[in-house]
Amino acid sequence: MCPNMHTMNQDILIYGANGYTADLIIELALSEGAKPILAGRSPDKIAPLAKRHGLPMRTFGLDDPAQIVAGLAHVGVVLNCAGPFTRTAKALAQACMQSGVHYLDITGEVEVFESLMALSAQAQTAGVMLMPGTGFDVVPSDCLAAHLKRRMPNATSLTLAFQAIGQPSHGTATTMAENMHKGGFVRRGGELQSVPPVWKTRSMDFGQGPVDTMTVPWGDVATAWVSTGIPDIEVFMAMPKPMIMGAKLMRYTGGLMASDWVQGLIKRGIDSRPAGPNAAQRERGAAHLWGEVRNAAGQTLTSRLDTPDGYALTALTAWDIAKRAARGQARPGFQTPSLVFGADYILGFAGTSRRDE
Repeated sequence: MCPNMHTMNQDILIYGANGYTADLIIELALSEGAKPILAGRSPDKIAPLAKRHGLPMRTFGLDDPAQIVAGLAHVGVVLNCAGPFTRTAKALAQACMQSGVHYLDITGEVEVFESLMALSAQAQTAGVMLMPGTGFDVVPSDCLAAHLKRRMPNATSLTLAFQAIGQPSHGTATTMAENMHKGGFVRRGGELQSVPPVWKTRSMDFGQGPVDTMTVPWGDVATAWVSTGIPDIEVFMAMPKPMIMGAKLMRYTGGLMASDWVQGLIKRGIDSRPAGPNAAQRERGAAHLWGEVRNAAGQTLTSRLDTPDGYALTALTAWDIAKRAARGQARPGFQTPSLVFGADYILGFAGTSRRDE
C-alpha cells in the first residue's frame, strides 16, 4: 500500500452506503486500511454503519441540488451505489460536475448510461469523469466487447451474452421488477431501438453445453457503442425456459405488472428474502460471458470470459476504479472502463480468464 493511500481514499464518498453491494465495497476498503466517506439519505441508516466501521459520514437527499453540492465538499470521487439509478444518477452526476468531482456508479440500466452520455461535453468542460457501470455491469462485458473489436476492427455487429450463477440482491431484483414490463433495447445502425420483452431467444454455449438465452436491455447496448463504435449490438442473458416464457407474457400483461398493487406485492416478496448472496454463496458463484463479432463479409470471431460471482467482482472493480480515479487516472467526459483502462483490464482480477475461438 502506497504511503498516501490512507489519506487519499478519504476523498472517496460512497453514496447509498447502506446497500448490499456497498457493504461489500466498504469491507474491501477497510481490509486495505482505507477510510471512505459513507453517505446516503437517511441518518438512521448511515450513522450506525459509520459508527460500526469507524468511518466518516454525511447524509443528504438528492432533491435539492445545493444540498448535494454541499454534501460533496472536499470529495474527489463519488461512487454511487444507490439504485435504482434512474432515480439517483443524474442528480448526483450534475452536482459532481458542478463540484469538480468524478462520478462513478454500479448501474446496468441503459437509460442511465444514455442520460449521462448526453452530459459528456459538460463533464469534459468541468474536467470530470462520468463512468457509470463500474461493477459486473458493465466492466467484464465492456472489456470483452473491446477485445472483440481489437480482434476484428471492421466488425459491424456485436452479440454479447452472459450466464450468472447465483441469486440477485434486493437492489438488482427491485430494478428488474420495476423494468420487466418495459421491454428492451438493441442498437441498430448506431441508434438505440426499443424492442418488446424477449425480442429474441437463442441457444448459446458458455463452455458447459448449450443453454437458453433471451435478449435483455443490458448496459452494453449503450456502452459497447461508445467503446467500439460497432453499430449493431444485442445482449442476451441465460434464463431457464419457463422464465423466458413468463417474460414473454409481459408483452400482454405489462399494464398489470406496472400497477402499484402488483409492484408492491413483488417488492414485499423481495424484501422478505436475504439482502443478497452470503459469503459462501458468493464464493461458489460465477459468471460466464460470451461474445461474437461479425463483419460485412459474414466472417465471425468468438471469445469467452469467465469471472467470479458478479457481486464479488463488482466490489473489486468498483473500488479499484474509485481508487484509480482518486489517484488521477481519470479521463474527463463520459467514459467506459475499457476506454480508460484497456480491453485487458478485467484480466487483472483473480478468478478471471478469457479464451478466443
